[in-house]
Amino acid sequence: MRVTVKFFASLREQMGCDGATVEIGEVATAADVWLQASGGKALPTNVLVAINMEYTDQNHLVKSDDEVAFFPPVTGG
Repeated sequence: MRVTVKFFASLREQMGCDGATVEIGEVATAADVWLQASGGKALPTNVLVAINMEYTDQNHLVKSDDEVAFFPPVTGG
């Protein structure tokens, strides 16, 4: 299945792009999508995940044509 991936803020800088389209197996989680899109880098534990613009967790299953977005944690003061 095909999934659209988006990286935001510092993750975009780390990946060197703002997103990608990846082909992945029929049963996959957001963490699997990260692995495919990042070239095998481990998903940082504090990264926020959204599927189709709704926050979820890295173990959430994705479907074909989903958009999976990864955000660094929000900080501020």
